[in-house]
Amino acid sequence: MLPWILGAHNIMRWLVLLAGTFALMRAYRGWLAAGGWQPQDDLAGRLFAISFDIQFLVGLFTAAVSPMIRTALQNPATISASQSIRYFAVEHIPLMVVALAAVHITSSLVKKAEVPAERHKRAAIGYSLGFLLILMAIPWWRPLLPSL
Repeated sequence: MLPWILGAHNIMRWLVLLAGTFALMRAYRGWLAAGGWQPQDDLAGRLFAISFDIQFLVGLFTAAVSPMIRTALQNPATISASQSIRYFAVEHIPLMVVALAAVHITSSLVKKAEVPAERHKRAAIGYSLGFLLILMAIPWWRPLLPSL
């Protein structure tokens, strides 16, 4: 079962990255061109947040059934002994939690801004932070589909 869940989690990363790219493009276009706030701007932010929420939930389920995470929780000494365990237990999960918080806080701040230029600016800065954290936390060395 783990290979299937991990495969879904690996594939979902690309949907999150596409949604994030769309949200960033809309935010920077509006900010730099001083454009008005459009329904597509709301849609872009919503797609980014929702796709990341789904990815995060799949990731939590992956962590719950992962023997690597189970080993780290049962024997914390193994965290420093294995680079892979350390990465997933200490770096990947906390970075993704912070990235998720950044995306949701940004969504909230964007809604509270009344001036379109300020909405775009907040979206550009906040989504950039979340997107950068996501890029830092992705294990790029892993295959797209683990051996199924």
